[in-house]
Amino acid sequence: MTTVCAILAEAARRAPAQAAVICGGRRLSFGELDADVPRLAAGLARAGIGRGVRAALLVPPGIEFTLLTFALLRAGAVPVLIDPGIGWRNMGRCLEEAEPEAFIGSPKAHLARMAGGWCRSARLLVTAGSGLWGFGIENLRRLGAGAAAGPAPGPNDAAAVLFTSGSTGAPKGAVYTHGIFAHQVRLLRERFQIRPGGHSVPTFPLFGLFDVALGLAAVIPDMDPTRPARADPREIIGLVRKYDAVQLFGSPALLDTLGRYGEARGVVLPSLERVICAGAPVSGKILGRVARMLRPGVEAHTPYGATEALPVACAGSAELLGEAAAKTAAGFGVCVGRPLPGVEVRVIRIEDGPLPVWSPELALPAGEVGEIAVKGPIVTRSYFRRPEADALAKIPDSDGTLWHRMGDLGRWDESGRLWFCGRKSQRVRAAGGAMFTIPCEAVFNQHPGVRRTALVGVPGPGGQTPVLCVELEAGADPALVHLELREMGRAHAHTRPIETMLFHPRFPVDIRHNAKIFREKLAGWARSKIA
Repeated sequence: MTTVCAILAEAARRAPAQAAVICGGRRLSFGELDADVPRLAAGLARAGIGRGVRAALLVPPGIEFTLLTFALLRAGAVPVLIDPGIGWRNMGRCLEEAEPEAFIGSPKAHLARMAGGWCRSARLLVTAGSGLWGFGIENLRRLGAGAAAGPAPGPNDAAAVLFTSGSTGAPKGAVYTHGIFAHQVRLLRERFQIRPGGHSVPTFPLFGLFDVALGLAAVIPDMDPTRPARADPREIIGLVRKYDAVQLFGSPALLDTLGRYGEARGVVLPSLERVICAGAPVSGKILGRVARMLRPGVEAHTPYGATEALPVACAGSAELLGEAAAKTAAGFGVCVGRPLPGVEVRVIRIEDGPLPVWSPELALPAGEVGEIAVKGPIVTRSYFRRPEADALAKIPDSDGTLWHRMGDLGRWDESGRLWFCGRKSQRVRAAGGAMFTIPCEAVFNQHPGVRRTALVGVPGPGGQTPVLCVELEAGADPALVHLELREMGRAHAHTRPIETMLFHPRFPVDIRHNAKIFREKLAGWARSKIA
């Protein structure tokens, strides 16, 4: 099938009475969803939010969010999706850049719009749940009653503008087509062998939409999706047990909280058939705790990708906690698995400027660290109105396709697996050569008294001085940990240059996943401490 709308209609035809979304005691079936989406799509179109119209969508996860998203897609409108966790200032910048012609939000989102002076470009307003500002959902249903939703969009039509988290730069709007969404659904279904009919607990809003498209019932937890590390593990565990959920999706920060709780209490979740974790590299400590909560043979999976290209590759906890763990501990990187079918991946030489044309000579052999580049049906072709970002991130190929530069560093092993070595922008340019964050940090992260570490560079003579920032586990002795980390660093050639170690009380992390470390902020902090 070429669009998510067609996939959704098929799910409704197959099991109309099955739940599609469960949230706050409310339930929406696939049949109800399939009946309401065309009606709402027709209402949106008659209200002026039709084909090609950009509409900012700021509605919390749940039934209204699901209905409105699929209705916008069916109407051929282009929802602008910005994670509220991106922050107040960035939210305003993204909305100003996207210039949406419509603003669809909860009452709280509309208050924020007025307080922040956002979305002056919007000539049409919709309030989810009521008509406080502009149209309400019931108004749209009445407008659309008996009206045709219009021709369904095609696979090459623009489907959405999804803004990146901006964890290592300004957020950018990746332009999705309907075909990209459909390919993502197909790859997820095939890679994880997802069968329609079960329940899933998604702790990230966008993945809840994928659950519905995959024919699963998305059970929305009562949590702040912008603060996953603060989610109550009892809420997540309770939903998994209540609905015998077969799938759980979470960021490393959420799974860290869940795993620590489960380990302390001997929690086992036998209904789960898979756990999916994405958003940042996942440590072996986190994977190990989560794996022990699952029945034998069930794995936690770590798909690799980015807003601009997802999913690219995937690995499972059995592999990551087995043979791959030793290579990670020795500093080879974090294994992200093998590329998925139809996705081409190359590791190319490190360049900070644009690469105007693709050449096979850019690719590096196995073992060498370079930038990860991706081509395939899940790769976005451009950012919204950001030609300078396109020039840095996209490489045109001779066949008319594009390679996307992930901004991530990695390398191949001899068996064809891809290993992640950190962000290109966060490599340390030391006098003795480039040093990469993930391979260095993995050596020190094995210490039981260490929660996590971050390698940063501080300006020094002849290049940057490598500095290791350390966040301790509760109760760890800083003096003892410092001595032992120094010994661990001397045991490996690539960590031997690290002589300065600083203890930080709590790393600054991205608000979206609570997992990506803001090494740029830590670098400034380290510089001030050393000075």
